[in-house]
Amino acid sequence: MLSDLEIAQRASMRPIVEIAGALGLAEEEVEPYGRYKAKVALSVLERLRDRPNGKYIDVTAITPTPLGEGKTTTTIGLSMALNRIGVRTIAAIRQPSLGPVFGIKGGAAGGGYAQVVPMEEFNLHLTGDVHAISLAHNLLAAMIDNSILHGNTLRIDPLSITWPRVVDVSDRALRKVVIGLGGREHGYPRETQFDIAVASEVMAILGLTTSLKDLRQRLGRIVVGLDADGKAVTAEALRAAGAMAVLLRDAIKPTLLQTLEHTPVFIHAGPFANIAHGNSSILADQIGLKLAECVVTESGFGADMGMEKFMNIKCRASGLRPDAVVMVTTVRALKMHSGRFRVVAGKPLDPGLTKEDLEAVELGCENLDKQIENARLFGVPVVVAINTFGTDTEREIELIRQRALAAGAEGAYRSEVWARGGAGAEELARAVVKAAEKPNQFRFLYPLELPIKEKIEIIATRIYGADGATYLPAAEQQIAKYTELGYGDLPICMAKTHLSISHDPSLKGRPRGFRVPIREVRASMGAGFLYPLLGEMRTMPGLPSEPNAWKIDLDEHGNVVGLF
Repeated sequence: MLSDLEIAQRASMRPIVEIAGALGLAEEEVEPYGRYKAKVALSVLERLRDRPNGKYIDVTAITPTPLGEGKTTTTIGLSMALNRIGVRTIAAIRQPSLGPVFGIKGGAAGGGYAQVVPMEEFNLHLTGDVHAISLAHNLLAAMIDNSILHGNTLRIDPLSITWPRVVDVSDRALRKVVIGLGGREHGYPRETQFDIAVASEVMAILGLTTSLKDLRQRLGRIVVGLDADGKAVTAEALRAAGAMAVLLRDAIKPTLLQTLEHTPVFIHAGPFANIAHGNSSILADQIGLKLAECVVTESGFGADMGMEKFMNIKCRASGLRPDAVVMVTTVRALKMHSGRFRVVAGKPLDPGLTKEDLEAVELGCENLDKQIENARLFGVPVVVAINTFGTDTEREIELIRQRALAAGAEGAYRSEVWARGGAGAEELARAVVKAAEKPNQFRFLYPLELPIKEKIEIIATRIYGADGATYLPAAEQQIAKYTELGYGDLPICMAKTHLSISHDPSLKGRPRGFRVPIREVRASMGAGFLYPLLGEMRTMPGLPSEPNAWKIDLDEHGNVVGLF
C-alpha cells in the first residue's frame, strides 16, 4: 500500500474552476488560488437564497483513542460514496493547524483513497486563513498594551487581561511568558501567555459568523479584560475591531478543494474542539446546502465534544438543523475502551488489539452505547460507520452491529473507504440517505434562559453521565460576575479532555459515579459562549520527543516528502 502522501501526489486532479462550474457557481463567485484551490464569494448565498437546502449530515465518533478512528477519512469517503450513488454531495471540514502537522498528528486530509487534494497545500498554508487570524488576534493584543502605555484612558486593570498572543506552532516554552521588560518604552511588564492560533477566539468567531457584518460585530464584542470598576473592556472600546475585520475579509470566504474522486470539499475555519466548538464554518455549510443535495460535515473529537457543541452552539447560530448523525467507530478502539489495553501514540500496538477478543469489544461497546445515546438526545437518527481494518473479524463486526441496534442506531455498516475510496461506503451511504429522509424531532439540550449552573449541570449529567458538577471558588466568582454583566443567557462550551466522556482522561468506556469539577469559567463574547474549564486545559500544545517535523522535507525535485 502506498503512503497517504504518495497516493495524493499520484492523483489526477481537475482544475478547481471545473469543480466550481459543476456545482453551479458563477465565474464571479470563484476566486482561484492557483489551479486546484479557490475561495468562494459569500454573494452566492444571496443569489441562491430561495433555493431549498439539501440534507445536512454530521459525522462524529466514539471517544477518541491514540489509534485514530478515521473520522475525517469517513467524512471524505462517505461524501464520495454519496456521489457514487447519485446524491450530489459536498463535504465540509476544518483546516488543520500547522502545530499538530509538525508535531505528532501529521496531516489531516483523510487517508488512503479517501483524501482531500492537493494534500500538501491542504495541510500546510492553504490560502493563509490561519495566518490572517493570527495577525488579527495579535493586533488586538498589541493594542491592549499600547492603550495601557499611552495613558490607559480605558482604565484597564492589567491583572484582569485575558487576551493572550497566538502562534500556529506547538511551543510549550510560550505557555507562560512575561512581556514589557526593558524599561517604560517597551511597555507595561505583566505575565501573559501564547496560545496556538486555532485556539484563538477569532478562529471560533470565524467558524460561527454568518456574514461580513456579523463578523465585524462579533469582533467588536470580544472582551479582553476588565476596567478599574469591574466592567468589561471590549475590542470595540479599544478601536481595534475594524482593523481586525479588514484583515479577515478574505478569510471569511470558504476554500474549495476536491477529493481523489473529484467530490467538492469546503475547507473553512479550524477551532479547537476541546476548548472551542470544534466544527468547520457555518458559512461553508450554508453555501454547500444551497449548492448540493447533501452536505457531510464533521465535528471534532467524540460525540460528547464536537457533536454536542455542533448541536447546542453551531446549530443555534446558523439556524440549520441536522438530518442525521454518522457515528464512527473501530473494533480496535472499542477494545481499548474495555480498559484492558494501553495505547501510546507512536509506540507499537499491543498484540492483543489485533486478535479476536469478543469480550473486550463487548466491554468497549459501552462507550458506543453512550455516544449513540448522546446523539439521540437531540432527536436525530444515528447511523454507525465501522471503519474496518484487516485484523477485524466478522464476529467482532457483527457484535458491534447488534450493540449499535440495541442502543437505538438505525444500523451499523462497514466503512472501507481508506482502501477502496467511495466504493467502500456505498451501503453506508444508502443507509445515511434513508435515515436523513426520516422525520426527526431535533431539539436543543437546554434553553438559553436557564441559569449558567443549570446549563452546565445538564451537559455534565446527560452527556457525560456524571452525578453532578462541583465548582471551585474561582468558578463560583466568575459565574456570579458573568451573571451580573448580563452574560447568563449564552450557550455553554465545555472545555475538557477529549480522551474520556468524563473530565478524567484515564476513565475509558462509559464512566459512572463521578462528579465534574469546574475549575473556572471564561467568556468568549465574540464567539457567543461561556466555556467552563474542567481541569487543566492546554491551549498551547508541545512538540513530542520525535516530532513529525523530523520527517518532513523537500526532495531533489522540490516535492514535499514525509508529510503523512
